[in-house]
Amino acid sequence: MTSYPSLRERVVIVTGGASGIGKAIVEAFAMQSSRVAFLDIQDAAADRLIQEIEAAGFTPPVYIHCNLTDIAAIKAAVENILRKFNRVDVLVNNAGNDSRHSVAEVTPESWDHAMDVNLKHQFFMSQAVIPSMKQAGQGSIINMSSISWVIPSTGLPVYVAAKAAIVGLTRTLAHELGVHNIRVNSVMPGAIQTERQERLWFSEAYKAEILNRQALKRIIRPDEVARLVLFLAAEDSSSITNQSFVIDGGWI
Repeated sequence: MTSYPSLRERVVIVTGGASGIGKAIVEAFAMQSSRVAFLDIQDAAADRLIQEIEAAGFTPPVYIHCNLTDIAAIKAAVENILRKFNRVDVLVNNAGNDSRHSVAEVTPESWDHAMDVNLKHQFFMSQAVIPSMKQAGQGSIINMSSISWVIPSTGLPVYVAAKAAIVGLTRTLAHELGVHNIRVNSVMPGAIQTERQERLWFSEAYKAEILNRQALKRIIRPDEVARLVLFLAAEDSSSITNQSFVIDGGWI
């Protein structure tokens, strides 16, 4: 993995960091000697991740149990991190849930919950860290979107709507915050081989479909997404903002 000296001692928050792509991102920043805090509700998975990172010889990240649909809890978590580290340099809005749902079964309540899980927290997490970034005169916010809205995917319409909205949110925040030297970009993964995807969706038929559609004839791993996130957080990408980066093996 490439070493980014500018990430050493940077304070990084990752949402949904206990498993999947988020776990790979937490590990990647820990290996850069960043000071990492991650939010999740999966306590057992979070504890295992901390132990694994510490066993590998890196500074263990700080874990905060946080239901990201609770805006008061979001604000409290960020305040906790600021008390510990005094600033936030990088925010990775990674958390999301791609549970399948048909058009017919969506209710107003399920719509609101899916938007809370996949979109709303990205705005309010950003809102909570922006004052610290303004004070520092720099920062990087990285929002996790998806290629699902470009394909477009079917069988999960509210999730797809949220992932499309994240790109719009990224663009407006980039223009609003650029005057403060705060960069905002989004990452749009394709079919990534996380444990959850393997367990729930990666049938042999779906894997065959993925490989048929991708230019690269292999499945993309979470650590490959994490490497892109590192670049967008580091000073190596200091002039890059308002962009959406696709990492899908050439699917779209």
